[in-house]
Amino acid sequence: MTTESVLAPIEDYGNPAISGMSQEEDAPRISVRSLWKVFGKNPERALEEQHESKSRTDIQREMNLVVALRDVSFNVSPGETFVVMGLSGSGKSTLVRCLIRLIQATAGKIIVDGEDVTDFNAKKLLEFRRSKVAMVFQNFGLLPHKNVLDNAAYGLEVKGMQKEERYSIAREVLNKVGLNGWENANQRELSGGMQQRVGLARALAVDPSILLMDEPFSGLDPLIRRQMREELATLQQEIQKTLVFITHDLDEAITVGDRIAIMRDGVIIQIGTPKEIITNPADDFVEEFTQGIPKSKVINIENIITKPVVVSPSSSIENTRAMMDQAGSDYAIGIDNEAKYLGVICREGLSNRLESDSDSVHRLIDSTLVPVYPNTTLDEALHSLSNQNLPIPVVDQNNTFIGVATHHNLLKILAGSK
Repeated sequence: MTTESVLAPIEDYGNPAISGMSQEEDAPRISVRSLWKVFGKNPERALEEQHESKSRTDIQREMNLVVALRDVSFNVSPGETFVVMGLSGSGKSTLVRCLIRLIQATAGKIIVDGEDVTDFNAKKLLEFRRSKVAMVFQNFGLLPHKNVLDNAAYGLEVKGMQKEERYSIAREVLNKVGLNGWENANQRELSGGMQQRVGLARALAVDPSILLMDEPFSGLDPLIRRQMREELATLQQEIQKTLVFITHDLDEAITVGDRIAIMRDGVIIQIGTPKEIITNPADDFVEEFTQGIPKSKVINIENIITKPVVVSPSSSIENTRAMMDQAGSDYAIGIDNEAKYLGVICREGLSNRLESDSDSVHRLIDSTLVPVYPNTTLDEALHSLSNQNLPIPVVDQNNTFIGVATHHNLLKILAGSK
């Protein structure tokens, strides 16, 4: 997952949507600052100081104006998947359309790679839409008279690319989205999920740095929808586009998102990682919104790691047994001189050794117990723990041993999440 950055100094840094973000990167790909969208006659009236404290309902009743977005600010880092979610009418679809000026914002700035999109003239806006950003809609938007290959290559055709080159690129992206062999099929031969894959391929073919997805899977059957979001999460690991994803489905949001923005009545209530949103909701609305998602989906193994008995291969059986006795443990973890994980030593193995065996535990280390990384979710760990009596070893990317995750600690977290 990608770490967010802030563009400093930023004038509205006190906004809760901005202040919760990390500053490890230097510059965001997208920086939205105090964005407003008000529908109606003379919409600027809603921004006047005397109306600051008025609710959306009051403004609509008194001024006949609809506030779709109210002082929205956030940053998106390069390669990050930023999810915007909320109930119908929360402003999320209006927001994503404002990013490429399909809807003109009433006030505020949209900075993309250091340039303010709200200042673009018609020519520069067209070039921005053709080269830097692509959008995938809920209704697929395929051209019914074109086959799959031509639909995928359409954006390149608009840019004037020669047929041979655009077909080559289109075939490559169709393969990425799992449609290899369907190039000559037409729209009526495709399922809903396959049509959405074509729409995604068409967006990827132009190689945008930013991909906008407005509830792309909401029209699909539940099973296909689940498959599509999992495939998107896997694909994003490869392509690393800056992705703004709109949804009303929290399960979808935590599957694909690095960070999530929760919207209500045109305002961003909270921005955070899936774990932050689920375990530390900003208010009662967010808590209610997220209550159906078990914490085990977002809490990682690193949160329940404990330190077991650790021995080297040269440790004697007598000393190893004594250490287990002192700790009240039926196992020990074997590591080498550089703290690399080797395997597990069970008490049963110590008792069953042959008289001809050496006095060290070297031959008793069982390397079949496969370790996991700290960022493994508790849901992912459940399967491993359910198939064995021993805890799960946890290592870093270099196989350096960190600790173990026990059945007891996992059950405590699961009980708490209920």
